[in-house]
Amino acid sequence: MRENLDKQFSFTSLKWFNFFLYGTVVLFTSFFPLYLQEVGMNKLEIGSLMSVGALVSIIANPFWGIWTDRYQNIRRIVLLMLTGTLVLSQVVFQANTYEMIYASILFFYFFQGPLFAESNTMILSYIDGTKHRFSSFRLWGSLGWAFTAILAGPVIEWAGVSVLSYLFAALLCAAMISLIVLPRLDHSIGIAPLPFKGFRQIFYNAFFLSFIFFGILVSIPNTMNNTFVSLYITELGGSKTMIGLAVFLSSILEVAVLVLCDRYLKRSIPVLLGWLALVSALFVLRWLLMADATTPLQVAFIQILHCVTFGGFFYVGTRLTMLLVPKPYRSSGQALYTLTWSGISGIMGGVLGGWLYQYLGAQSMYQSGVFLSLIGTLGFGAMWLLVSRGGYHPQDGHPEEEWNEIELNR
Repeated sequence: MRENLDKQFSFTSLKWFNFFLYGTVVLFTSFFPLYLQEVGMNKLEIGSLMSVGALVSIIANPFWGIWTDRYQNIRRIVLLMLTGTLVLSQVVFQANTYEMIYASILFFYFFQGPLFAESNTMILSYIDGTKHRFSSFRLWGSLGWAFTAILAGPVIEWAGVSVLSYLFAALLCAAMISLIVLPRLDHSIGIAPLPFKGFRQIFYNAFFLSFIFFGILVSIPNTMNNTFVSLYITELGGSKTMIGLAVFLSSILEVAVLVLCDRYLKRSIPVLLGWLALVSALFVLRWLLMADATTPLQVAFIQILHCVTFGGFFYVGTRLTMLLVPKPYRSSGQALYTLTWSGISGIMGGVLGGWLYQYLGAQSMYQSGVFLSLIGTLGFGAMWLLVSRGGYHPQDGHPEEEWNEIELNR
């Protein structure tokens, strides 16, 4: 009886940990650009600074993954990463020169960037062998993201953007407390987030590389929007509260979309490619609406499409990676897919979006997103036609029934 109570307490603490972790990240991604603008940075400088995280993650992810595998105490590794994030975040907020901000943000992202990957592995390790599903813990993360954003908006509006450092520290401390009370794990599942084995074989897979290329084109505008939507709302006359509402609407239905996809979407290459083309077309619509928006409330409600576009694209893309890459190299395929989505697209989206916004304006930035997403949509549509007409088969020749049985840890 006592053991069951302890386990239930551990799972509850894990849910709160995810809630607070996602809450800290949304504070940084949604409101930090406002802080940078207040200290005098222009759009290009902000975009370049925010894209640094994607660059650092290329090194940071395998570094922390390797140490997790060697040390076999992932809870302590995550706690170390949270501590580093807390200390360096305060250094960033206290920096009084651009040089200090750039230098401290590099080390900040080294600790903060891989937190999602490491925390997901930690949660999967804790629930391994139990009846609990990862989706229930992911739901708490989405709730933390949504409700932190909508509650933080009025607070920042009232107290000023400088209060961001205190809110960030408070949520990080809450996440650390939720982690400290967890029992020590005797094992961890998973491998380093960026395994290199198999990369050479993957680069001979032209069909998969085409999928990656069109995915980059679709994801670049998404990075632009994530970086600059708060500045866009402010430029249109919106308040910090409106920014919080926009973020809330963009994430509150995300888990519902993932659950529906997981339950009803058939795991076959033609079906998933067709859905990917459809989701990419919705990205085109989304950026068209954003380019034509004239009020902050319009921008806020357009963000509802994020639940379908981002949730659908990332889910379908992850599934397709499992189907397009031969079994021995799937971990490398997933690493490459994640690297291109959050790494390459993050760098290009931040710098390109910052340049467009600074010199041509927000409308031109979103219009370029329409163009890039349209090319990606047409590319995925062409791939769907090729597969539907029998012009492509998985490289290792597994029958369709076996491919359909593949399940991801969610």
